[in-house]
Amino acid sequence: MKVAPLGLPHDEVCAELDRLRHPFRVAVDRAKNPFNIGSIVRTAHSFLAREILLVGSDPWYERAAMGMQRYEHVVELGTPTDLIDRCAADGNPLIVFEKDHAQQGLWDVPMPSNAVLVFGNEDDGVCQPLLEAATHVVGIPMYGINHSYPISVAAGIAMAEWARRHYQQGRTF
Repeated sequence: MKVAPLGLPHDEVCAELDRLRHPFRVAVDRAKNPFNIGSIVRTAHSFLAREILLVGSDPWYERAAMGMQRYEHVVELGTPTDLIDRCAADGNPLIVFEKDHAQQGLWDVPMPSNAVLVFGNEDDGVCQPLLEAATHVVGIPMYGINHSYPISVAAGIAMAEWARRHYQQGRTF
């Protein structure tokens, strides 16, 4: 459902978006390229993720979010342990996307409605503590000779698959 922001105060738009949000979250184990984080924020807005959780303190490029960060719940967490503890306390399973350590493929992995979809950085992937805490470590199929997808593309693919599964089953949020 599209909400036209024109003519409504910012707080009313945010309240309406919050009413429509989906229960999944997106987490980024701080990407090395600040543009990619902004791009993920913008994409997460398109899927109305509950929150975007950024791990670490590296800066990110808000301009790449095209203003969508103003409508999102972007939460900064200091360390991977902070993310793990928060997810455990809230009962959110960590679905980690990491090609080199994948145990399951995207088409086969369960994706609960309240999952936290976790992505790493372009050089090192997802850190070891998050891999160890993961409910599932997932690989996204790829057929070329590239080693991996750009992080923002991988996040978009994962969010699209989450939405496909939940909408396909007739769920509305």
